[in-house]
Order: sequence, then C-alpha cells, then structure tokens
Amino acid sequence: MTKVAVFGAGSWGTAFAVVLANAGNQVSVWGRRESLCEAINTQHENADYLPGLRLPDAITATHDPAAAADGAEAVVLAVPSQSLRENLTDWAGVLPNAVPLVSLMKGVEVGTTKRMSEVIAELTGAGPERIAVVSGPNLAREIAEGQPAAAVVACADEGTATRMQKLCHSPTFRPYTNVDVIGCELGGACKNVIALAVGMAVGLGFGDNARASVITRGLAEIARLGTALGADEHTFSGLAGLGDLVATCSSPLSRNRTFGEKLGQGMTVAEIAGATRQVAEGVKSCASISELAHHHDVEMPIAEHVTKVVAGEMTPKDMLFSLVSRSAKSERWG
Repeated sequence: MTKVAVFGAGSWGTAFAVVLANAGNQVSVWGRRESLCEAINTQHENADYLPGLRLPDAITATHDPAAAADGAEAVVLAVPSQSLRENLTDWAGVLPNAVPLVSLMKGVEVGTTKRMSEVIAELTGAGPERIAVVSGPNLAREIAEGQPAAAVVACADEGTATRMQKLCHSPTFRPYTNVDVIGCELGGACKNVIALAVGMAVGLGFGDNARASVITRGLAEIARLGTALGADEHTFSGLAGLGDLVATCSSPLSRNRTFGEKLGQGMTVAEIAGATRQVAEGVKSCASISELAHHHDVEMPIAEHVTKVVAGEMTPKDMLFSLVSRSAKSERWG
C-alpha cells in the first residue's frame, strides 16, 4: 500500500485524502491544530470542515510534519495559497527527496505574483518533473461524499502526471493528465475571482443573463492571461478551465461564489471573513492576478473591478454596471 502525505486538513485537503484512501492508499494528513488531528484519529470525522462524513480508516492525522512525511511516496500540499511560503519554509527539512510534490492550491501569491508551483520550486529546489497540480470542478463536499467527479493532474513530466493519476483514480474520481501546468494553475486561481463577481450579481438579485455574461467574459479574461504566459489555450475549454469555472460560479457550495453573494447583499469583507473558517482564495488573489495581468499587458476588467470592491473602493452594484457600460470594443470572440 502506497503512503501519501497530505499537508492541510481543510475541506479540500480532507476530501482529497478521502479520494486517495478510496483509491487504495494509506494517507497521513498534517493538520495545524492538534485537536482537529485527534478528532480525525478517534472519531474518523473532520467536524470543522466536513461535518457528518465518516472518513476512511486508511486516513490518519498528525500535527507533526515529520511524521506525516515519513515514508511518503508523494506529498500533497493543500494549505491556503497565501500561507504556502511560510509553511514550506518550516517543512523544507522534512519533505522526502525525489517524490512528487502535488499542489491542490488555487491562488497567485501576493507580492510576488508567483503561481503555487513556482513557490514550491523556489523553496524546495524541486524540478518541474516533480511538481504536479490537481485542478478541475472539485467542490470538496461532493467529492468527500463520493459523488462522481473528474479533475486534471498536470505536470511537465508525463510520467509523473500518469503516476499521480493512478494514485488518485478511485471508483468515483476520474483524473485526466495534462502537461500544461501554467494553464491549469491560472484557470484554478482566476476562476475564484470570477466567482466572486458572479456571487455579487446573485447577491444583488440579478438574473441568469448577468451571471452567464460574467462567466463567459471571465473565461475570456482567463484565457487571455494564460495565453500571454505560455499556456495552451485548449486547457481553458476543459476541466481545469471551463469546468472549474462553471462549478465554482454556479454552486452554493463554492466559498468564493458565496463570499461574493454576501458582498452583494451588503456585508463587508471583514464581516464575511470573520464569520467563517473557510478561505475564499479569490479575495486574496484578485489583487495579485490583476498585477500579474498588468505586468503582461493583459486586459482583465472583471479581475480589476473585483479588486476594487475587495479594497472598498467600489460597491458591487457600481462594479457590475461599470463593466457593462465600458466602451465597446471589437473582440475576436464573445
């Protein structure tokens, strides 16, 4: 039985641990809080993030990163994107050499505008052949419940991508492989920002036309940025692009869509953040994504407007009407 370490006991880290266990692996989860780890070991439940779901016996948890990593043949990283650098600095000495490092994170680092794979490479020295990304329409609760889902495992090395595909292929979870790490990461990070905008439209009471327009134009923005950074444009029509975008923008299980909805209803960023343990990655990443787009001379008006709302410089209603009233341009596709 293969041992896989999952660093991060939040909803997605725990759900992916369930996938790995159902695929026949022994899974060791590192958690930040000892009390949560103890509850997972004794009660077989992560009541803080996935209440009511019994976890497989093949999942154990520990607060000791060395114990989690010991003997692991793959390491999965599932912490909030903006805490990755700090955590990896602490874990660098215990991560096993030569094993794949798999990112579940969907964000762009504030201050550096680096994708998560770039942060991993910088702090661990791992080459691109060891760094993989899992992305797609992956709402944690549904996956942990065993509902059918699919995802993309991307790595520059096809052999590593295939190896990780086999490790997480369960009866209810179908992974596909891809070598386009850039496209998969940008699709996952940027869709959170678009979901915030869609959520605001929902919170304001706007209908399906508004939502569909934001989703469609959001996909255009993501594809523009990805192409400028060297991604394969076909990635954005697949699971890691359109699939992830639709799920995140449409489901009430989506943290970013829900966060945006509450913004549209008049709550502040601080009020919403203070009422939940869950991290809405788009709130942190919107500014860094806008900065990244600016560096590459890519126009991303939705991302820029969401950044202004999060910063308190614009209301959700003003944001949506400002987007609609922008001067019309001739564009290649709508």
